[in-house]
Amino acid sequence: MSATVLRIPVSKSQANYSFTEENYLKTMYKLLEKGDKKISTNSVSAALRTTPASVTDMLKKLADKKLISYKPYQGFSLTAAGKKVALTVIRKHRLWELFLVEKLGFSWDQVDEIAEELEHIRSETLVEKLDNFLGKPRFDPHGDPIPDVMGNFLPHKSWPLSSATEKDTVTVTGVIDHQPSFLQFLASNNIGLGCKITIVEKVAYDQSMNITTNGQRKSTHISHEVAKNILVAI
Repeated sequence: MSATVLRIPVSKSQANYSFTEENYLKTMYKLLEKGDKKISTNSVSAALRTTPASVTDMLKKLADKKLISYKPYQGFSLTAAGKKVALTVIRKHRLWELFLVEKLGFSWDQVDEIAEELEHIRSETLVEKLDNFLGKPRFDPHGDPIPDVMGNFLPHKSWPLSSATEKDTVTVTGVIDHQPSFLQFLASNNIGLGCKITIVEKVAYDQSMNITTNGQRKSTHISHEVAKNILVAI
């Protein structure tokens, strides 16, 4: 993941946008963040699991508010104002996730839905106090970077476990899939942030892996799909 620079403080002077508008902007930012070269009505519809007609109506509203722009054959993009709103919501979401895990004892598979509600709290003072209380953290419980008040991310170099080769030992830095069932699967196999994974065998036929965690002798078999959704670094 590369650093993002947005020089307008993301938690200052935010207009009173609706929860739905904020969710659309956050979703569009995440589509760009994961590498989508252009944002289309269909990509937003798929990400939000809603109808293309509903998406078209909302995108028109966001364009009218100068939060997104559209260019033929290039799709939709966020304006500076739209990025500011998206990063504000992402910042709050990830801070609340960390608070829920570190201070209230939730597991990493339980916090996303709760944080979806808390991310829309308007109080800038509360968010600043939460950030200070947590020690101005830079990563959430899933390894995702938390933007600071200026919209900057700490550089975070990682890659999918699926790209590792046999005999490599790597450290888990995050996950791509945040679904509770996936996180529960990882936890049941002792895979979490900071975990050391050694690839004992990489099966040529389907690219699945036999791995060990934290130096344990017993190996675990994981599919290529699972490996693609685990982020690691050396």
